[in-house]
Amino acid sequence: MSNFNKVLLMGNLTRDPELRYLPNQTAVVSFGLAVNRRWKGPQGEDREEATFVDCTAWAKQAETINQYCQKGKAIFIEGRLKYDTWEDKQGGGKRSKLSVVVESFQFIGARDPNAGPQSAAPDQAQRPARPAPRQQPAPPSDAQPQTPIGEEQHFKEDDIPF
Repeated sequence: MSNFNKVLLMGNLTRDPELRYLPNQTAVVSFGLAVNRRWKGPQGEDREEATFVDCTAWAKQAETINQYCQKGKAIFIEGRLKYDTWEDKQGGGKRSKLSVVVESFQFIGARDPNAGPQSAAPDQAQRPARPAPRQQPAPPSDAQPQTPIGEEQHFKEDDIPF
C-alpha cells in the first residue's frame, strides 16, 4: 500500500507573510490562508464557512511570496500536509498543529498595471518595512556585464514572476 499527501488550496492571505532566514541562509516564509466554502442549507439559505490554514514556503518561493504578497492577496497553492507536535512551555502538555508546506503556487487575480517596484498600496504606508532581501554574491570577474533593462527592451509574459 502506498501513501499520498497532496493539498490544493485557493484562498486569501490572513496576514502579511513573515520571512526569516535560517543560519544556513535558507529563506522560509510563513503565512495564514483563509479558504471559504459556500453552499445552500436545507431550506435553501446561503451558508458559508471559513477554514484557516497555516502555510510555510521555502527558498526562492519564500522570497517571491514575501515580495509580492500581503494580507488579502489571493493565492493558489499546492503542497503537502505536515503534522508538528511539541510540549507547551507553560506546562499545558502536548500540543500539535497541522499545516501545509507549499511546493508550488500561483498568484490569483489581475495584475495592477500601475504597480511597480517603487509604488505601494495606500495601506502599505502604515506597515513597517520588510527586511531587505539578502544580497546576491558578486558575479565572477570573467562574467559579462549585464545591460540594465531599458525602455527599448520588451518582456515576454513568462518573464514576469506572477
